[in-house]
Amino acid sequence: MVTVTESAQDYLKALIDKQDAGDMGVRMFVAQPGTKTAETCLAYCKPDEIVADDKKIELKSFILYLEQKSLPFLEEALVDYASDKMGGQLTIKAPNAKVPKVSDDSPLDERINYVLITEVNPGLASHGGDVSLVEVIEDNIAVLRFGGGCQGCSAVSITLKEGVEKTLIERIPELTAVKDATDHTVTDNAYFN
Repeated sequence: MVTVTESAQDYLKALIDKQDAGDMGVRMFVAQPGTKTAETCLAYCKPDEIVADDKKIELKSFILYLEQKSLPFLEEALVDYASDKMGGQLTIKAPNAKVPKVSDDSPLDERINYVLITEVNPGLASHGGDVSLVEVIEDNIAVLRFGGGCQGCSAVSITLKEGVEKTLIERIPELTAVKDATDHTVTDNAYFN
């Protein structure tokens, strides 16, 4: 699940020791999980701040509490500390914070979001655009909404059919089609007018 390196454990323990609270642990969670603005966070966790359904991991010198709703987004997370001339830096890498890792048996909407975030949106970002899932309707049709440079772009129908739909159906065969729910009359930020 989450790996906290020995150096990170030592660093965090030193920070905990500077606090005036006994039995303090560390709580890890993802703020705005599953979104492009997701941020993985660490916070002190006093005994009276423990949430009953947190996952408890006993490390060598403190307890790490993982927020229950963040668990899928913390899969394969790494907390590390590297010393340098300026003191050092604590780093948190959570590759699944923006979208949880999915498998073939994950719900259809989660698999669609995963492909959009990991494969489609990085390409659209070069034009300042993005696409998100609105809903999955009858007959496994994904309803999408374009944003940024894609909203109002004159080439969006090509992007939808030749890029987004093609990629989604290749990766998720039970998906039958995609539909655009974007209001393309707004052309303020369109990549192509």
